[in-house]
Amino acid sequence: MEFTYVNALVLMLAWGGYGALHSLLAAESCKRLVQRRWPRVQRAYRIAYNLLALALLIPPFWLLLAWRSSPSWSWSWPGPLGWLADGLALAAIAGFVYTSRGYGSAEFLGLRQWRGGAQARELPPLQVTGPHRFVRHPWYFLGLVILWTRHMDPALLSTAVALSAYLWIGSLLEEKKLLTLYGTAYARYRERVPGLLPLPGRSLSRGEAERWLEEHKT
Repeated sequence: MEFTYVNALVLMLAWGGYGALHSLLAAESCKRLVQRRWPRVQRAYRIAYNLLALALLIPPFWLLLAWRSSPSWSWSWPGPLGWLADGLALAAIAGFVYTSRGYGSAEFLGLRQWRGGAQARELPPLQVTGPHRFVRHPWYFLGLVILWTRHMDPALLSTAVALSAYLWIGSLLEEKKLLTLYGTAYARYRERVPGLLPLPGRSLSRGEAERWLEEHKT
């Protein structure tokens, strides 16, 4: 099946729709609306959000698989470059596992909220250690590495472009929330550390990160 510009547009819109719904449901305004109107189901919000996020992945992912092809202009990494690309992707997957230790898995999955209800919790400390010393959104960066180290055909390239745009927009939305939560401390951190891509000369040393946490305890 020939992959056309219409296919590319439909696929990118499918990923864009997924990203829009995902961000809308993650917004604090949406969470407050649910808590105000249906307080009894608030504690299940995170679990439902995660399950719905998985379900919403099905349509764009199905289109991606259905339209995968191998046209003459496919982008492939030849020889040693292919090994390097695969190595970077594996390193990014390992990075996801490593950085997940800094996040509460029970809370991320929604289990803590389910067991304890919707009580307000203490604001966690600002994350500036580990990979956060080099990039403010390490998961987004690792996702970009995985996306752009793959062999590309038109369907996967359309997906990579759409998801890259979503990660960029998602990082901007996340920035607004973090600035609201942490104020001046996060604004100063943002001046020192880049958002999505590590840059030479813009990072915190281990000692600086430790002093930062000490100065900005919440």
